[in-house]
Amino acid sequence: MRGLVQRVAWARVRVEGEVAGEIGPGLCVLVGVTHDDDAARAARLADKVVHLRVFEDGEGLMNHSVLDTGGGVLVVPQFTLYGDTSRGRRPSWVGAAPPEQAEPLVAAVADRVRSSGAPVATGRFRAHMAVELCNDGPVTLLLET
Repeated sequence: MRGLVQRVAWARVRVEGEVAGEIGPGLCVLVGVTHDDDAARAARLADKVVHLRVFEDGEGLMNHSVLDTGGGVLVVPQFTLYGDTSRGRRPSWVGAAPPEQAEPLVAAVADRVRSSGAPVATGRFRAHMAVELCNDGPVTLLLET
């Protein structure tokens, strides 16, 4: 399972012109699922996200997590994180789990983040989404479980 995490001043996802999910300061997490992922990996990814120390303390050091700051988390399904571009010019998607497997695992990540106490917004699975954000820093990290 992969999570592309960006520290944001704000983020939102639109589906068909309507806002499906929106947060203020916090983390935008694009979540990709591969074939051997399971609920345990989803839980580990969610725990990494909420405890990731990427927010500045009073001395300007990244010592605080999204839980420490009270920020939100926008969880967006992103099958293209498992795109393989090693050959040719067209990515292969064989590394991405099928939607029937991936959807409940992305939901499990969002649910686990929510149960930790962070406000959560989500994108919409199997929809064309427009993700807008203001990357703060910029801070962008790729997490893998």
